[in-house]
Amino acid sequence: MRIALTIAGSDSSGGAGIQADLKSFAAQGVFGASVLTALTAQNTMGVQSVHEVPPEFIAAQIDAVCDDFNVHGTKTGMLASAEIVHTVAQKVVQWNLGNLVIDPVMVAKSGSVLLAAEAIHALRAELLPLALVVTPNIPEADVLCGRSLDAESDDDLKNAAREIFQMGPRYVLIKGGHREGDATDILFDGKNFETFSAPRIETTHTHGTGCTLSAAIAALLAKGQSVPQAVEKAKKYITAAIAQAPGLGKGHGPLQHFPKQD
Repeated sequence: MRIALTIAGSDSSGGAGIQADLKSFAAQGVFGASVLTALTAQNTMGVQSVHEVPPEFIAAQIDAVCDDFNVHGTKTGMLASAEIVHTVAQKVVQWNLGNLVIDPVMVAKSGSVLLAAEAIHALRAELLPLALVVTPNIPEADVLCGRSLDAESDDDLKNAAREIFQMGPRYVLIKGGHREGDATDILFDGKNFETFSAPRIETTHTHGTGCTLSAAIAALLAKGQSVPQAVEKAKKYITAAIAQAPGLGKGHGPLQHFPKQD
């Protein structure tokens, strides 16, 4: 059985973070292992409190998993601080963690900031060069590029993908959830662009979409699929998960991580 590892924060409401990642791994048919980087007290309405895990304990968790398991795919989510980013980058190199998907988690759906400002430089300098795929949404791409993007301009988003590619990842997937009309994601491999579109679903139940999508991509890569294949299948999965969201909570509700699919 293939093994995927998530290095991310915990969501006490179960809709995002490692809880979403592990459900997404299971939905793709891989075994999920996890390393906690932060504990959050949160629900569908917001993040009430964050407790960062000490970097040395994050390192110990990664060592424990990798000393025992052959990890076939890895994703990172909430990393919170520059020290945590540095620790994770060191361990990715030490354990040669391939098929690395970076979800540059910066802000929760509720607007809560989840990545310290000083960690952004560390993310760019230390972790992105190790990534197979980085999956920013448009606000996250704004931060990585250091400028405000025109969400409705394909040319501007393609230029942003080129800029992020220069930071070191082999593929850049700019997600289109913040655009008008169809949800169109743009994948760039350094030479060619490929788009993946799905009809927009009018719903507030989108808690954990970024976590879920990046986890699905990592799981599919762990199963041996190419990046374009993994993105295409993960896109169909996340679309079904949003469409079939169970309608829980008073705010941005969670997805259906085990949706019925054609």
